[in-house]
Amino acid sequence: MTRQLFGVMPTGESVERVVLTGGGLTASILTFGAVLQDLRIEGHDAPLVLGFDNLQSYLDHSPYFGATPGRCANRIGDGRFTLDGVSYQLELNERGVTHLHGGTDGMGRRNWTILELGADHVTMEIVDPEGRAGYPGTTRTTAVFTLKPEGVFSVVYETVTDKPTIANVCHHAYFNLDGRPDILGHDLMIAADHYTPVDEKLIPTGEIKKVDHSAFDFREMRPIRLDVDGAQFRYDHNFCLSGTRIAKRSVALARSVNSGVSMEVLTTEPGVQFYAGVYLNVAVPGLDGHTYGRYAGFCLETQVWPDAVNHPGFPNAILRPGEVLRQETDYVFSKN
Repeated sequence: MTRQLFGVMPTGESVERVVLTGGGLTASILTFGAVLQDLRIEGHDAPLVLGFDNLQSYLDHSPYFGATPGRCANRIGDGRFTLDGVSYQLELNERGVTHLHGGTDGMGRRNWTILELGADHVTMEIVDPEGRAGYPGTTRTTAVFTLKPEGVFSVVYETVTDKPTIANVCHHAYFNLDGRPDILGHDLMIAADHYTPVDEKLIPTGEIKKVDHSAFDFREMRPIRLDVDGAQFRYDHNFCLSGTRIAKRSVALARSVNSGVSMEVLTTEPGVQFYAGVYLNVAVPGLDGHTYGRYAGFCLETQVWPDAVNHPGFPNAILRPGEVLRQETDYVFSKN
């Protein structure tokens, strides 16, 4: 385990990087955004995630690479919701029409505090004050990152609040399991019978639709690559794993036949957002000098369904005083 200065925020806050080892993995984690900056597995030279080797690139160019967005991850339609009869308007930080990942200065772009650090684990904390980006109540979130035996990268988030609010934290790593320029050759399985269609703003319409006979059927392993009308199908959708948070179970499996690296995802969460990186176009080099263009990495964001607070049939996104929102996900890596 090492702990070092990674950079300095415009506010003057020092950003630290800790390097953890265990289970055949090496993980570098930043206090900035509780970001997974780098992840490697023994026997495979290339990084397994997209990231940068300097803070300025994260500040200027990162599309949430490896971050912990919140207080409410994903999108909220028109940035509006009603809670206990009170209407709230959140910051519209995505094209001026939607609220995305907690706003421009959300948890994924602010500096966290290290509470405890060991050779294979770190615990970080952040306080999100009442009124920031329009949210009611003050929340406190801890993130525990642990490298466990047999290639497990464990992520556990816990959030509490002093007033009723909405909360939904997720891990936003972009994965690439072979180091090639795009991930379209990766195979993927998602254990979901339904997904949530979206409108032109990428907000769920409220429909819960079967994946049968559609581009969204990943119930058996198949390539991410899917040509529709001469172009790759644009995946940025929530897959419905369950109607509520339940015991941690296996929900997805990704692999690259080129590298022999596989990643299984186990989670407590009711949904997983699969984003295939269609909008990536990063102007500066990433880890090991890699260029990040379209489809350079994919995300499997385990979380509450997007815009859940505005859809009565969706899983609960409301957090009240006295409750603890605990969200657990394991990313399990192996190499043939």
